[in-house]
Amino acid sequence: MKVPAGAPHGSIPDSVSIPPAQAPSSQAEVAAFLAALAGAAPVETHISLVFLGPDTVWKLKKAVRLSFLDFSSLAHRRRFCLRELELNGPAAPGLYRDVVPVVRGPDGGLGFGGERDADRALDWVLRMARVPEGDFLDVIAERGGLSPELLDATADSVAAYHQALPPAEIVRASDGVRWTVAGNASAARAAGLDPDAVAAWEAGIAARLEPIAGWLDARGQAGFVRRAHGDLHLGNLCLWQGRPVPFDALEFDETLATIDLGYDLAFLLMDIEHRVGRPAANRVLNRYVARTGDVALVRGLPVFLSLRAMVRAHVEATRGRGVPAQGYLAAALAYLRPAAPLIVGIGGLQGTGKSTLARALAPGLGPAPGALIPRSDEVRKRLHGVPPEAKLPAAAYNAAASEAVFAELIAEARIAAEAGHAVVADAMFLDPALRAALRDAAQAAGVPFLGLWLCAPLGVLEARVSARTGDASDATIAVLRAAAGAAGEVKDWHAIPALDAGATLAAAREAVTKLAAAC
Repeated sequence: MKVPAGAPHGSIPDSVSIPPAQAPSSQAEVAAFLAALAGAAPVETHISLVFLGPDTVWKLKKAVRLSFLDFSSLAHRRRFCLRELELNGPAAPGLYRDVVPVVRGPDGGLGFGGERDADRALDWVLRMARVPEGDFLDVIAERGGLSPELLDATADSVAAYHQALPPAEIVRASDGVRWTVAGNASAARAAGLDPDAVAAWEAGIAARLEPIAGWLDARGQAGFVRRAHGDLHLGNLCLWQGRPVPFDALEFDETLATIDLGYDLAFLLMDIEHRVGRPAANRVLNRYVARTGDVALVRGLPVFLSLRAMVRAHVEATRGRGVPAQGYLAAALAYLRPAAPLIVGIGGLQGTGKSTLARALAPGLGPAPGALIPRSDEVRKRLHGVPPEAKLPAAAYNAAASEAVFAELIAEARIAAEAGHAVVADAMFLDPALRAALRDAAQAAGVPFLGLWLCAPLGVLEARVSARTGDASDATIAVLRAAAGAAGEVKDWHAIPALDAGATLAAAREAVTKLAAAC
């Protein structure tokens, strides 16, 4: 356990600025006891003292009352320790251990009590397991360790976390977003950010928010607003028992953490884009959507991402870090600028590199963090309730199953495009009717369409399919040969040789550029 880099204030909510740190004198004796246990002084945040022992972490909430929380009473500190344990325990079993009272013993010294010692508590402590410093995802990102596999696992973890949450009873979710916008604008001004830039941001995000207000309300009524994490950046994810898990959920304000799941995800996407780059953020977005099916969330991303960037902008400004603050402020404004949506279809036999090309193209298309990639192999796995890499039986590939997969893929492409997002649809598209259906979806959404057809000699494709591991495709050599035998000549999509990845990407980008120029 550590204090997450990038969030030394702890889980500070979106709508407030951060006061100077202060250690209440009333807790000095308890702090000294915990420091002796840990063998070192605590890591201090604005709301907690965190004592790091060799295998145990003790977290003491400061006896402070701020504009956004009240830890001033012993009862409040106990309640919020228990709430933190309740919120974080399910996502990371064993990482959060228990909440215990610090009591005075018969000899006058301090120690930990049990449940029956509540009335003797001098203070309350949350006990956690110690996580190695290098196992936090912000640290891993700094050393360039966020591999594609780890990004996928992170998205899987967040998707599972979100899907386990019960829907909240929300009438007008858009009101909460408006309140958050107003709070961040106020905090940005208080932090000393350029008032003209803040005013431009406030006007820009209002212009983006009002057209989707009804959609946000419908999302809330459909169950997409939940009591979520609330502070889901890389510093609040760590490797635990071999997999990435979220921790340190915002515990002290239910309203601040009861938000659209897309807004919860957006903090992670914004943080990854800033620290690692857009391709990594695009991968996480697409993996999350592949696992949850929540394609519609892309409609809110310009507002959600901009809000999250503004949070970081005024936090960094309050900390006196002008350069990072200006970078986040620029990002908050950039997320609101329109980017033209389009639909690109990528077809071809197994092994032509459709998914590789889709991943390479997507980050550069449309609004941040790049195009959505509905992939037939991933859609099929989700419809059958299994992870993308799980193998399916032959029955999952019968005509009826395949028809359902392609109906879902086309629907996802249209939903995303109508929401103003770019799409790269990844499937074989051997059937001319399916190619026409994707083109019709673009037409219905009112966006440009480009079909790319990848081709390579059968021997090359067989070698590639044989070498595949850990992929969503279940195709075998026999399946490839059968598809090749059934495939006819494709003349309605732009043909691209798929022998060299760099040349294929260059040709695809050239085709997209020509499409944009023609529009």
